[in-house]
Amino acid sequence: MAEHFNDEQREALYRVLHARRDMRHFSGGRVAPSVLQRILEAGHAAPSVGMMQPWRFVRITDGALRRRLVGLIEEERLRTAAAMDGRKDEFLRLKVEGARDCAELLAVVLAPDDGTLFGRRTMPREMALCSAACAIENMWLAARAENLGMGWVSFFDPDDVAALLNCPEGARPIALLCLGPVAAFYDAPMLEQEGWRSRVDLSEIVSENGY
Repeated sequence: MAEHFNDEQREALYRVLHARRDMRHFSGGRVAPSVLQRILEAGHAAPSVGMMQPWRFVRITDGALRRRLVGLIEEERLRTAAAMDGRKDEFLRLKVEGARDCAELLAVVLAPDDGTLFGRRTMPREMALCSAACAIENMWLAARAENLGMGWVSFFDPDDVAALLNCPEGARPIALLCLGPVAAFYDAPMLEQEGWRSRVDLSEIVSENGY
């Protein structure tokens, strides 16, 4: 029989949802194996279209490999800055990732397409990506519930990361997840705190019977 949740449990879920942050400042340390296992299990518990489970999690434990990934991130950071025009200097002042300092670095890779048709006939790639994003969000929320920070790094060329990780043909890295202890969680999303962008009001994005 499906479990029903009481008011206190429901409130705890919403607290975690609103306390989740994309963290870029980490304080080293370590993540206990049992905690890492729970976070990975949370990711693997995510829904997926047609039960395809397209996510693969790669734990980066080799120091030299991490340094090479950090180098790719920095290269893309500079390319992004060059494309920013008027906001280049402002962007370069932002801390965009914590891959050097986090306790754990995890790559999330879309597995080669397994041909799942259920729910994907019209949007095959999009539904695989959405499914993997659900897994990442599960891990993010689980990490916050464990009082650990997590940050999603997307500053990289997928082909370059695929080569470093020896991914099979058709596999595509979509995220580098920084995970670990933090000195403090941001009071608000960091980009909002830094004045880069603000969250729009809910009333601006909800409509009825049409866009």
